[in-house]
Formats: sequence, C-alpha cells, structure tokens
Amino acid sequence: MTSAAPHDLVVTQATLADWPVISAWAAAEGWNPGLSDGPAFFAQDPDGFFLGRIDGEPVSAISVVTYGPDYAFLGCYLVRPDLRGHGHGLTTWKTALAHAEGRTVGLDGVVAQQDNYRQSGFELAYRTVRFTGTAPAAEPAPGVRRAGLADLAAITAYDSACQPADRPRFLAEWLAGPGHRACLRQNGGRLTGYGVVRPGHDGPRIGPLFADTADDARALFTALAAEFAGEQIAIDVPEPHTAAVALAEQAGFQPSFETARMYTGPVRPHARERVFGVTTLELG
Repeated sequence: MTSAAPHDLVVTQATLADWPVISAWAAAEGWNPGLSDGPAFFAQDPDGFFLGRIDGEPVSAISVVTYGPDYAFLGCYLVRPDLRGHGHGLTTWKTALAHAEGRTVGLDGVVAQQDNYRQSGFELAYRTVRFTGTAPAAEPAPGVRRAGLADLAAITAYDSACQPADRPRFLAEWLAGPGHRACLRQNGGRLTGYGVVRPGHDGPRIGPLFADTADDARALFTALAAEFAGEQIAIDVPEPHTAAVALAEQAGFQPSFETARMYTGPVRPHARERVFGVTTLELG
C-alpha cells in the first residue's frame, strides 16, 4: 500500500455517508471538527466533497464547496499520514479544484501548507487565530435570546452582509443542527448580531460570532459560552480585528492554533468589522 503511485488513486465525489471518515482524519490533526457538521456542509454543496481511494480504501480528502456563481471555499484537505509524500494529495487537489469552475476560491490554510497554497495562486488576506479557554457561566445580557426557526430569515439576511457570498442552505442546517445552539441580539427590534456554539471532538466551538459592535459581540459571546460553562471552548478570530482579539483575551482565552485566510482573487465587499468569530475553517 505505501508504494502506491498517484495513478493508482481514484478520486470521486464523497457523500454524506463518507463524512465520518473525513471528520475523523480532521480530528486526528487537532482541527476539532464539530460533531454534527456534515449535514450543514453537504446542504450547501452536496457535490463539493471528494475522496481519493486506492483499491477502494480512502486515503485522501478535500472539499471545494461552491457559494453562488462567483465564490467557492476549499477545506478538509487531508491525506492519511502513512500515505503522505506520494502525490496523492496533489492529485486529489487538482481533481477537486475543477469543481470551482473559475470562481474565486478561499481557504483557511494551516501553517505547514501556506507556501504550497501560494504556489497555487492563493494570496494571504489575514491570519486567523484560535483562542481557547474555560467557558464562564453568566446570565444573558439585555436583548440576547436563543434563536428559533422564526428568526431564520433575519439571521440569513444579516449573515449575507458579513460573508463573501450568500449561504441560506447552510444556515438552515447550521442553526438547527444536533447540539448547535444559536443566540441573537436585538435592539429596538433590529438584529445587531448572532452566533452559534456547537460541540466538537475536543470541546465546543463558537462560530460564527457576527455583531455590529464589540458590546453586541461580548453579550453574545457570554451567552454562547454559558451554554457550555466550565468546559474548554474555542473561537477562531480574524487577527486584524483588534476588538475581536481583545474580546477573547479579556475572557482569559489563549491562542492555541492558527491558519491563514487566503483567496485566489477578489471577493465581494462584506462587513468584515462584524466578524468577531469565523463560522468554520472548513467552509469559511
């Protein structure tokens, strides 16, 4: 098996039934995927996930998930450790990237792969830092409440202003996924932010955390963290957003992991100042 060449590799689209394999590999890398990410991921683009197999056995994975006609996001780029260095990753990469069909592609790249991504035409936009700490217990701030199905339209509209592309199919699953808990904040009936916390392989993760102001973000962060009070919880923060970094640091959280947000081209303007926590490093 270890001598298998790239031409022995067969890359095909993955299905939701394959997700446990991909998720387990990601967990082994210390990426802490969510326990129930799969349905939301596949809801956005069921054709955007790929597995490379040798003799029918999975050895590599990648996702290139499309969002509308102009944007796609690459993630889940993995090769089984005992089969690295044989070209299987590059073969899988080239096969899957064709799914983007000329769209600008984004990714959150781990440090070890960032030079390779640059060689493939990706340019650095900013660093993302994962902060981890003990979730404090606290009462919800004024205006913060659990989100429900009736809030989906308002949250989807708010989310679209914070992202390079619309993602209603993803959000419909993400907000209601097993173990996912969503909160929002309103002021005079107007939505001023929302966030989600979900259980992960190595502990809960907050994402997204989108808010108009640092005060809104802090109120939501406190409410989301309180859902898992006393546990080690994580949030991925865009490093250039100083207020977001300050929020994590003031909560006593420490940097534990980093990636780089990179793009192959321009993305539509969006409210980056509202992004206090990235939704997920796998789908953006």
